[in-house]
Amino acid sequence: MSKMRRYRPRNPSPSVAEPRRPLLLGVFSFVLATRLCPGVRRIALLGSLTTAKAIPKDVDLLVTVERAMDLTQLARAGRRLKGLAQTINLGADIFLADTAGQYLGRICHYRECHPRVACRAQHCGLRTHLNDDLHVVTLSKDLLASPPIELWPKVIRRLAVPDDLEEILLTKLERDQ
Repeated sequence: MSKMRRYRPRNPSPSVAEPRRPLLLGVFSFVLATRLCPGVRRIALLGSLTTAKAIPKDVDLLVTVERAMDLTQLARAGRRLKGLAQTINLGADIFLADTAGQYLGRICHYRECHPRVACRAQHCGLRTHLNDDLHVVTLSKDLLASPPIELWPKVIRRLAVPDDLEEILLTKLERDQ
């Protein structure tokens, strides 16, 4: 007799008691590396790290790029951030938009593009390092235009930020600008 299994959403279970600090430090490193990429125009923080949630599920970043930008350097920085998050059993998503405010998709987490069963990109390989899984995830025009926290080229807070976010990330980025 088979057992019925019900889908139960699982809460994130990081391997460290306080995952916010390593995630925020990872975001800081990502911003330092990514702002040097030709074609990157803005980097913003979205999602649970913008709140005081003690155990965020992942890092969510929005990177605004010139439409024809080569995504290779950006993808490398994204894989580093995802790898850091995975070491503590969490994740990271790098969402992409163009300078006209059009959502493009996410940075692909594979280093090399070739057909995979797990790939959800609609046009896998058409643009290197772009996962255009718009049927799975999309961001609203309002969120693209006014993300909660812009990290670069200028720090802009559109909401009250948690103390650790202010101390570990925003203050450092403001000093560095």
